[in-house]
Amino acid sequence: QVQLVESGGGQVQAGGSLRLSCVASGDTLCISTMGWFRQAPGKGRELVATITSGGVTDYADSVEGRFTISRDNDKNTLYLQMNSLKSEDTAAYYCHTRITRPCYGTGYWGKGTQVTVSS
Repeated sequence: QVQLVESGGGQVQAGGSLRLSCVASGDTLCISTMGWFRQAPGKGRELVATITSGGVTDYADSVEGRFTISRDNDKNTLYLQMNSLKSEDTAAYYCHTRITRPCYGTGYWGKGTQVTVSS
């Protein structure tokens, strides 16, 4: 009932910046807390950051101080501003949303966008 589409990935030099976007469509009134996850080849999916519908944020220690998660509820869009990028940040980045109580579903994932940081 909710579709998520990420964009903004690409290749950047270490120390550079990138801004990811995730646009939600479908039953957008069902959207609550959203988050960004990432997965490097051969590794599991890792939590990067989350943000509640009210704007309360949480970050993984590895990105604290470098990444900023935000959302525009009117545009149904989630963002991840990534600064001071490191080679360790190279991964496929996925957005995710939890579902509010009145709605049916277990949460939804986007298909991902690739971020590659060169040293």
